[in-house]
Amino acid sequence: MDQGGTRLRLLKAAGEIISRKGFRAATVREICARAGANVASVKYYFGGKKRLYEELLRYSFEESLRNYPPDPGLPRDAAPEERLRAFIRSFLLRLHDEGRPSWFGKLMTREMFEPTEALDQIVERAIKPLALLLRDLVRQLAGRDLSEQEVLLCGVSVSAQCQHFFRARAVVTRIYPELTLDRQGIENLTEHIQAFSLAAIRGYKKP
Repeated sequence: MDQGGTRLRLLKAAGEIISRKGFRAATVREICARAGANVASVKYYFGGKKRLYEELLRYSFEESLRNYPPDPGLPRDAAPEERLRAFIRSFLLRLHDEGRPSWFGKLMTREMFEPTEALDQIVERAIKPLALLLRDLVRQLAGRDLSEQEVLLCGVSVSAQCQHFFRARAVVTRIYPELTLDRQGIENLTEHIQAFSLAAIRGYKKP
């Protein structure tokens, strides 16, 4: 038996089912049936449904970061403006990649709204390092001292712009049908978020 193939089929089947039904409603039996595997396979490969789900989230994030790292090919001494642009572009591509299974984005959206214990691990291993990288960029771009709270909020604001077009895509594209989210649309959006964020960070001051 191709053990690696069976394991991957189980992950993909779990992604399709859990993204649609949620972790609690999905059953091991239907995941194994979708994967064409024995019902005991989840316990054999992962130790149980909970560990399968944890591995599924890890797999999803690692695949996204492997395809779209936050600093793709940039030299170590790249200007912070360049690094911000690369960060934003990769963020948007991870969310809107049309070449990946549709369940990737749905899975993470469901986890954010219906968090399980697995979210803590994903935050520590994948999301928090990206947040710290963005905060470091904000400090470099500000050109002056900002408080930790101001740096944090600026970073959250950049991230929120990227996420908005994914979470509200169905509404945004109905209100503004001319706003496309294909590859060219992603490039246009990247330029806008970068320009808007740079102006906001450099001109930031409390009212």
